[in-house]
Amino acid sequence: MRYLERLVVKRALLTFMLIFVAVSAQAGNDPSIQGTLREDIQKSMNSFISHQSIGGVMSLYDAVDGKLLRLKLDSLHSGIVKKGDFYVSCADFVDQSGRAIDVDFLVLPGERGVQTTQAIVHSVDGKKRKYHLESK
Repeated sequence: MRYLERLVVKRALLTFMLIFVAVSAQAGNDPSIQGTLREDIQKSMNSFISHQSIGGVMSLYDAVDGKLLRLKLDSLHSGIVKKGDFYVSCADFVDQSGRAIDVDFLVLPGERGVQTTQAIVHSVDGKKRKYHLESK
């Protein structure tokens, strides 16, 4: 009987973990941001990265560590969320030391469409940093 109890507990735990992972994966994406707006946000991020890069390297000052990072783009994330006035999406980079750097890009709507205004280091080697964009 103990074997069956352990099996039931293991299956319940596995089911919970799968649901948690699925919900967490979607937490960084607002499905209501669709169509042209979603495409324009991604284009704006790409343009920002391109204009801030020389020779495929984007320089970004990390105010927390007090260092200038030299970042090579690995991949853009497809998820976009709204935080305060900003649309926020991120990209994975690798810095000059080989660390994985997740950079969030702040995108604002304006008279001529959307514009990426700033990049913020959101995590270093998977260790997230908090920042707040919403007014309280």
